[in-house]
Amino acid sequence: MSQENEHVQCFIIGSGPAGYTAAIYAARADLKPLMYTGMQAGGQLTNTTDVENFPGYPQGIMGPEMMEDFRKQAERFGTDIRFGYVSSVDFSATPHKIVVDEVKTITADTVIIATGATAKWLGLPSEQQYNGFGVSACAVCDGFFFKGQDVAIVGAGDTAAEEATYLAKLCKTVHLLVRRDEFRASKTMVARVLSTPNIIVHYNTETKEILGNGKNVTAVKVLNNVTNVETDIAVEGFFVAIGHKPNTDIFNGQLNMDETGYLLTKPGSTLTNIEGVFACGDVQDMYYRQAVTAAGSGCMAALDAERYLAAKEHPVTA
Repeated sequence: MSQENEHVQCFIIGSGPAGYTAAIYAARADLKPLMYTGMQAGGQLTNTTDVENFPGYPQGIMGPEMMEDFRKQAERFGTDIRFGYVSSVDFSATPHKIVVDEVKTITADTVIIATGATAKWLGLPSEQQYNGFGVSACAVCDGFFFKGQDVAIVGAGDTAAEEATYLAKLCKTVHLLVRRDEFRASKTMVARVLSTPNIIVHYNTETKEILGNGKNVTAVKVLNNVTNVETDIAVEGFFVAIGHKPNTDIFNGQLNMDETGYLLTKPGSTLTNIEGVFACGDVQDMYYRQAVTAAGSGCMAALDAERYLAAKEHPVTA
């Protein structure tokens, strides 16, 4: 049976750089934010080893350690952080209703959504075994670690093409594995790939297994689905670029989304189509998907929520 016994000014759904930064700013604005972390407190960065591109960490930092720093800072200013997941929401009236763990209903004057997006994987056991040890779903995040080395990347869309050309600037050779006999990417991106000399495109190629020595990736086993010939390609890095799925299923029918499921926000802001509901981080950013941009949009969401509440409290009269 649902329990409704709590009301908050600001409810933050999800943790990670966006959620924690929103919490820091909201708490400092005395909004007394309540955060539910989701089932993976800290988000995708808790699966990341070295983070070297976030300002303020000159020696780099482990992803889980950085998220722990974010959490401590949010708590220092008074954020109420709880482990649990939001099972449903009702944005049809104010205050907004949020159901937690399918049993508890909390009402909120403002809601900040920072549920992120989840990388799509091939589903190979070895893919998870070497995740963070040669396997990555973000070339911009991890490409630097493979400078001068041979890598493979799987995918056929614009993201794969863009990440392949990015890696080509750093790596000795980039093997681009395309499952069909053609790309899904735009003609411009395909032309860019084909004109890059150190990108080798393998058409009709499926990844069968990621090979390693127990510590790091050493090769990838691929199958040509036309000839049925298996080959091992020696690589030190393997990148998956087959897309991301934004974690927005519980908002279907209430918040405006694009065809992929990313939340649509008013340009230059974190405002959604529902008054008092804001979205930040990867859940509304399919283009950059970086920790630092997520943190920046988390700041924006808290400021937008603060200004929204201030306008409600002190409406401008003509």
